[in-house]
Amino acid sequence: MSQEAFKKAEKFTLNNSVDYTDGGVISKIITRNNAGNITLFSFDEQQSLSEHTAPFDAMVQIIEGEAMITINKVQFQLLKGECLIMPANEPHAVYAKTRFKMLLTMIKG
Repeated sequence: MSQEAFKKAEKFTLNNSVDYTDGGVISKIITRNNAGNITLFSFDEQQSLSEHTAPFDAMVQIIEGEAMITINKVQFQLLKGECLIMPANEPHAVYAKTRFKMLLTMIKG
């Protein structure tokens, strides 16, 4: 298991907890245990995660910017404050229409 980037019982803000990198994607694990994980991501404009599946449902919450998420070839435009649940075992992909940050919550079970 990788080490978490955030200490427990310490205050933080999501928006300021991850920077952007030119031409890349950054992920930081907020917390992870046997029940699931919460990960903070930043995507530079036009960066993406290629189509893949995950064995559990995952909720995406957009913190800033604009993303395009595709689930089973259906596209969803997401803006700041919007959320989407990506179903388990369904092919999905993430694309940055602009620089954006998102929180990904995956609960196993």
